[in-house]
Amino acid sequence: MAVSSIAENGQYLTFTLDGEVFALEIGKVREVLEYGTITRVPRTPEFMRGVINLRGNVVPVIDLRRKFGMGITERTVDTCSVITEVEIDGETTLLGALADSVQEVIEFDAGQIEPPPRMGTRLDTGFIRGMGRRGEEFVIILDIDRVFSAEDLTMVTAAAAPKWEAVDGAGATA
Repeated sequence: MAVSSIAENGQYLTFTLDGEVFALEIGKVREVLEYGTITRVPRTPEFMRGVINLRGNVVPVIDLRRKFGMGITERTVDTCSVITEVEIDGETTLLGALADSVQEVIEFDAGQIEPPPRMGTRLDTGFIRGMGRRGEEFVIILDIDRVFSAEDLTMVTAAAAPKWEAVDGAGATA
């Protein structure tokens, strides 16, 4: 049985997190960047690594491994940021997601995608769009718009927004 929300063939960018293969719909991926300088933002959720400067835009960077309870993403030669487009309250926002490595772009037919597994009522699998079959292995297809709650995304984007205060010549805020 195919997932009803994935009715057509689709292309997906595959990447790894702690040895597991995940995928994002290619239409949600803006670009893939090498791991670069990330500026830490104080008082943000533990899964938020900080922000990067992407051609003059402040883009929050999220550690997906940390969000999924898989530990912290360690920097290696293969570590990268997948820049994605995420919907927040009807608006598209750029978000960087750290990945251990990016694999390839693959195509799944609707018949190759199974519904997310049912794990009981206590475990939320709403962020899993489906399980793509590739040979004998599964690829976890994420719904990036549902990986983070609206509250998570609001907190992250608010933390990434620059906060400017007017400072007078003596260094006091105006």
